[in-house]
Amino acid sequence: MAFYSNESIFQVLFVTLVLGGGCALLAGRAIALTWRSIWIAAISMVPLGMAVRFVHFALFNETLLQPQAYVAETVILIAAACLSFQRTRAQQMVRQYYWLYEPSGPLGWRLRQDAPAKA
Repeated sequence: MAFYSNESIFQVLFVTLVLGGGCALLAGRAIALTWRSIWIAAISMVPLGMAVRFVHFALFNETLLQPQAYVAETVILIAAACLSFQRTRAQQMVRQYYWLYEPSGPLGWRLRQDAPAKA
């Protein structure tokens, strides 16, 4: 943990994964529920990464402008938001278009065997 000189591993995991990751999961879900693009979910994690970096700075006296730590935290947040987005979108497609799609794993959907043929 060369990026975090003043924090324990527990503090880093709590702030980055629990606080930041929880926000990323909720943001990805909310963006999917409004039928927006996954790119919106990914781009919206950039300011959230800045907020997580600020929490490390404010609570644990870490360096505020540390690009490597910011990039690492933002990548984690983007991954969490995109996973949440895809899970929510798969549930939406199966729930809203139940006559056309069926679940295909936790993150996907597929055309039903008995789906109506194209005209």
